[in-house]
Amino acid sequence: MVLDKLGSSLKNTLSKIAKAMFVDEKLIDELIKDIQRALLSSDVNVKLVFDLSKSIKERALKEKPSSGITQKEYLIKIVYEELVKFMGGEGTKIEITQKPFKIMMVGLYGSGKTSTIAKIAKYYTKRGYKVCSLGLDVYRPAAMDQLEQVSKQVNINSFTDKKEKDPAKIYKKYEKEINKSDVVLIDTSGRDALSKDLIGEIEKLNKTIKPNENLLVISADIGQAAQLQAKAFHDACNITGVIVTKLDGTAKGGGAISACAVSGAQIKFIGVGEKPDDLEVFNPTGFVSRLLGMGDLEALLEKTKDVVSEEEAKEMGKKLLKGDFNFLDLYDQMEKMGSMGSLSKIAELIPGFGKLSIPKEMFDVQEDKMKKWKHILQSMTKKELEDPEILNLSRIERISSGAGADHKDVRDLLKQYRQTKKAMKLMKGMESEQDINKLFKKFKGRLPKGLGM
Repeated sequence: MVLDKLGSSLKNTLSKIAKAMFVDEKLIDELIKDIQRALLSSDVNVKLVFDLSKSIKERALKEKPSSGITQKEYLIKIVYEELVKFMGGEGTKIEITQKPFKIMMVGLYGSGKTSTIAKIAKYYTKRGYKVCSLGLDVYRPAAMDQLEQVSKQVNINSFTDKKEKDPAKIYKKYEKEINKSDVVLIDTSGRDALSKDLIGEIEKLNKTIKPNENLLVISADIGQAAQLQAKAFHDACNITGVIVTKLDGTAKGGGAISACAVSGAQIKFIGVGEKPDDLEVFNPTGFVSRLLGMGDLEALLEKTKDVVSEEEAKEMGKKLLKGDFNFLDLYDQMEKMGSMGSLSKIAELIPGFGKLSIPKEMFDVQEDKMKKWKHILQSMTKKELEDPEILNLSRIERISSGAGADHKDVRDLLKQYRQTKKAMKLMKGMESEQDINKLFKKFKGRLPKGLGM
């Protein structure tokens, strides 16, 4: 998970509130100390941490909960709201307002500009936009080659000139070609530090290209230094937003995000992995909700929309309720799940799951099982996929041999299929919401704590 240690610490803090008999100043002080420790260990600036602590304590002591909400619930609400404000408030999204929409990437060496271009390209091509890339990094060896490679990886055109050393001339050379695209992603040169040369080059390109968005790419592992970098670029080059990369697996990520938030430069995207799909629109409310184990439904729906159209979802819903889905449908759903990311990443977006503290190893085991099942399904004939009930011992032996799996793995898959079908039959014929709620109540006692209806 993104900022795993920070999330765990904050969830433990909220757990203390939930278990407390009543809310008093002693509990609030204990809560404040826990939050301070969690943020400081994630490399967040000391002054920012104490400003946040002061705001939480003042509100917790002065404000009274409205009717219908307990004091403990209101305290959690205060922590949530102050953390959202701390991480940048409501956040801002990039809206494609014209075509071509030009996004220029700026930043220092090693921040991940080129690989981020592939992620943004994937993000916009999934949404139906025609995207291309333009290479204007004329200094870094192999920069043009890398841009061509990552562009090919996500199936977009890239425009580069390995001989020309004037980035403005390269832009002019390809201007007519790139204007045929909806979104143009522009790679620029970086430096070891923010120098006059770099500022001058970016200012010149700004005047020539007139980009719609000027995005600063910052690596999360620089921690608090992000504030100075973001402010310096913001003042010098008029950047319109920030992308924080390498957020997975770094303790300094909290420092980078909070630093950018106070610099005046809004974070537009965050990089949460190495794959082209590992990019998210930065939404402070959802981000904080996820850290606290409350899930992020907006991000989950966004991921779902990327792989399943509304029509497909409706069609699958009808099939499930009729109980007439087969292995072909199951395989299709597994493929779509796979393209959404790892099970652990999906689970942290689901409200309630974050509080269960499910070990990552359990998700890994389930993912391994799903991989086996995919191989098993690929070893079946069309007839077997359409009618799983015809699977007998000889067919199971043939399928397991073809998939390099045990007989037990094939039987597990068949068992899972039959259980799902049985559950769907229970749903069949239930027309009212009351009927469905009654069914859920039957299973309420079997659900993990925190997931009750």
